[in-house]
Amino acid sequence: MTTQPSPLRADARRNRERILEAAVRAFSEKGADVPIDTIAKTAGVGSATLYRHFPTREALVEAAYRNELARVCDSAPELLADFPPDRAMRLWMDRFIDYLAAKQGMADALRAAVASGADPFAETLDKLSTAVGTLLHAGSEAGLLRSDIEPIDVGLSLSGVALIASAPAQRERAGRLLDLLLDGLRYGADR
Repeated sequence: MTTQPSPLRADARRNRERILEAAVRAFSEKGADVPIDTIAKTAGVGSATLYRHFPTREALVEAAYRNELARVCDSAPELLADFPPDRAMRLWMDRFIDYLAAKQGMADALRAAVASGADPFAETLDKLSTAVGTLLHAGSEAGLLRSDIEPIDVGLSLSGVALIASAPAQRERAGRLLDLLLDGLRYGADR
């Protein structure tokens, strides 16, 4: 018989979120070797609280990465609730590029986690495909985006744009490329 973990209390949930936000910032800015105590201090919690949530550095890296992935993927339906599908797609693309920038900053920490046997990327492709697919489907149904585009095509295109956006001075250029990509997604739509 498998038991489900009990849901976290509100204060524990807030602590966990603060720890994950601090971890992403720390790993992105200072690399894989940032002291765990520094992350705990930045999050405003004690080391024991951090270790209760994440017993190892690898568990923290994996959770921080997956939390960022969930944040960007879960924003697709939220954006669709507030914006027309083509605008929601463009806003989501910006969030995705920001997510990739954070992931690049965490590259050393992610490599160390993978080397220790963790697999932070296990759900990445499915989650991203679902998010992009949701946006594409809504756009196609509204006649604003082409119906013949696969989520993987958008994902690969965004990865190419992310290579340019990895240099902060190129973020504006990346935005122009995202606009061009969206124009391509609109071309030939029903409208």
